[in-house]
Amino acid sequence: MKDLATRDTHVWNGTTYRTILDISETGGAMSIFDSTSPPRSGPPRHVHDAEDEIFVVLSGEVEFWMEGESFIRGAGETAFIPRGAEHTYRVVSDHASRKITILTPGGFDRFFAEMATGGFRIPEDMDAINESAARHNLRFTGPPL
Repeated sequence: MKDLATRDTHVWNGTTYRTILDISETGGAMSIFDSTSPPRSGPPRHVHDAEDEIFVVLSGEVEFWMEGESFIRGAGETAFIPRGAEHTYRVVSDHASRKITILTPGGFDRFFAEMATGGFRIPEDMDAINESAARHNLRFTGPPL
């Protein structure tokens, strides 16, 4: 098992992602990462075709949107997004939100590494982002909240 101090950390689109558990440690069963997102940030609407996604909110408040329904989760609360469900989220608190995200099966955390390494920006670099997204079973379907 890797030491927490040597875990991969990446910053992309204003959010910091730190891998806690990767597929090499779970036989591909899951990936877990810790992320900190600034106020009013969040990704475009999207679908994970192969992964279920669980968010555990550690700080701040996050508005989730899934399949046309909105709900807010705060510190100590969770959100479950099943594979195939169109969704997004946005930090609605005035301070950053820290979340633990669990994806099953694992491997999607590598998307963030590719995005950070390439320095890709939304919407300017959507062709390159969509190319990587397709390799990671991700489809962008609409704008952020």
